Amino acid sequence: MTNDNFLEIWQETLNWQPSAQQQLKFQQLYELILEGNRQLNLTRITESQEFWEKHLWDSLRGIVLEQQFISSLDEGASVIDIGTGAGFPGIPIAIASPNWQVTLLDSTRKKINFIDKVLTELALDNAKTLVGRVEEIGQEIQHRQSYDVAVIRAVGSPSACAEYTLPLLKRGGLAVIYRGNWTEEETAALKKAVAQLGGKVEAIAQFTTPLSQSIRHCVYLRKIAATPAIFPRAVGVPTQKPL
Repeated sequence: MTNDNFLEIWQETLNWQPSAQQQLKFQQLYELILEGNRQLNLTRITESQEFWEKHLWDSLRGIVLEQQFISSLDEGASVIDIGTGAGFPGIPIAIASPNWQVTLLDSTRKKINFIDKVLTELALDNAKTLVGRVEEIGQEIQHRQSYDVAVIRAVGSPSACAEYTLPLLKRGGLAVIYRGNWTEEETAALKKAVAQLGGKVEAIAQFTTPLSQSIRHCVYLRKIAATPAIFPRAVGVPTQKPL
């Protein structure tokens, strides 16, 4: 998983390459996920090339906009990964961007316990965990409007993702919604939701994964005004009654 072919692909596709130490951490992460999977059913992606593409590469592709990491100008960016699950995209982001502070949020205590172990094993002191529901965390004063970047992968509809991310962002912050397919109808519905949340749709990037040639999308939302206090609404409401 750490051979030279991958180094070339990193460079060609993301204009970035992991250092030897970062490659080692990616390899350790893979081994820890395989081990944790025996008890926890963390991911069905266990073959090494698939892991590299769907967990490592995909995680980092989301934070690349216009051929560079989105907060490369912002050395101390604070990032929150909402519904991190087994730690994606947040752990690869923390490995790739040691100057960023990454908070990994999930409502499942077992998964957070597993991630705590991973962070210790990898000596990742720029990442920490948080147990909770995003609808509640987004109303807490120490988290609301506190982050530069919010990432969310495989969680809910686009409008629910907007409602989960935008309240957590500082003005000027960026939300990254990771998706597989994407349609024009989704763009129209999302624009309507985002306008109510103090944001705007900044970019929709379509790309092809380097090994399996799958089409993926990342949607970037910019926070341009304060989010009204009623958002995010109570647990379950953003999904059941989308904006």
